[in-house]
Amino acid sequence: MEITDLPAASACLERIGYYRLSGYWYPFRKSRISTNPVTGQILINPTTRKPQLIVDDNFRPGTTFQQVMDLYVFDKRLRLQFLDAIERVEVALRVDIALMLGARNPWAHRDPKQLHGNFALKLDPRTGQTKFQSWLDRLDSTFDRSKEEFVKHFKLKYAGEKLPIWIAIELWDFGMLSTFLSGMKVNDLQTLAQKYALPRVDLLTTWIRNINNVRNICAHHSRLWNRSPADQPSPPKQGEIQALNHLAFDRVAQSRIYATAAVLQYFLKKIHPASSWGSRLREYCTTFPTSSTCNLAQAGFAPNWEQQSLWN
Repeated sequence: MEITDLPAASACLERIGYYRLSGYWYPFRKSRISTNPVTGQILINPTTRKPQLIVDDNFRPGTTFQQVMDLYVFDKRLRLQFLDAIERVEVALRVDIALMLGARNPWAHRDPKQLHGNFALKLDPRTGQTKFQSWLDRLDSTFDRSKEEFVKHFKLKYAGEKLPIWIAIELWDFGMLSTFLSGMKVNDLQTLAQKYALPRVDLLTTWIRNINNVRNICAHHSRLWNRSPADQPSPPKQGEIQALNHLAFDRVAQSRIYATAAVLQYFLKKIHPASSWGSRLREYCTTFPTSSTCNLAQAGFAPNWEQQSLWN
C-alpha cells in the first residue's frame, strides 16, 4: 500500500483503529481463484455462483492509503443515510401496532391472549420463560430505569400502574419492536402486511428483522457498504411486487445491503410518498470513491439500479 504521509496515516490508525480500518482495505488485497487441492477443480461460491477466491496478504498494485480512507468516509456517511430511513420506518410501525392493539385494550401488549401462542405460551428451555415474558421483563426494566420526562410524569400521576401501549411504544427500541412483531397473531400480521401492500406475512417480519440487523450495524459504526447482513429479507417472488421484480432473481442483491435499501425505499413510499430519501441515496451513491477495485456492485447495487421504478 502506498502511504505518502506517514504521520497522517498513523494519526488515522490511532483515531480509528487498525482492525476497523482493515475491513476497508480488505478488498484491495490481491486474490486468486481457489481450487480443489486434489482434483484442481475450481471451487464455486454457493451464494454468488462465481469462482471462490483466496485473499492474500499483499495489496493490488496502485493501492493507496487515501483510497482506503475515502472508502471509510463514504461508508460512514452511508450509515447516516440508512439510519435516517430506518427511523421513519420504526416510528411508523410502532404507531401502527399501538393503534391496532390499543383499540382493543390499552394494555393489549401485556396480554398473552393477544399474541401468538409460540411467543406468549411456549417456554424457552434456555431461560425457562416464554419469549413474551422475557420481552416484557425488558420493557419493565426499561420503564424502571427511564429518565424520560413522560415516564417521570406517568409514575407520579399513576403510581404503581403500567404504561398503556400508546405510551409504552416510546420505550421500545427497534429490537423490541422486531421481537414483538414476530410474536403477533397471524391475523394481525396480515392486517399490517396489507397496509403496506405486502402479499405475504413473512415479507413483513423478515424485512423488519433485516432492518433491525442493519440498524445495529449502523449504530455500532460497523462497516456497511459491502456487508452481507446476518438477517436477510425474504425476496419477493416475480410479479408479487412490481417495484421489486428486479430483486426476485438477483441473489447478490438479495444478500447485500442493496436489498435493505430497496426494502426501506419501498416502506417509505407507503409511509411518506413525498419522501426524498430515495433521491438523496441515489445522489449520494454518485460520490462513491473512484477505484478499479471497489464499486457499488459489491454492495448489491447492479448497473443502472437507480433507473428501476422503485427509485423514481
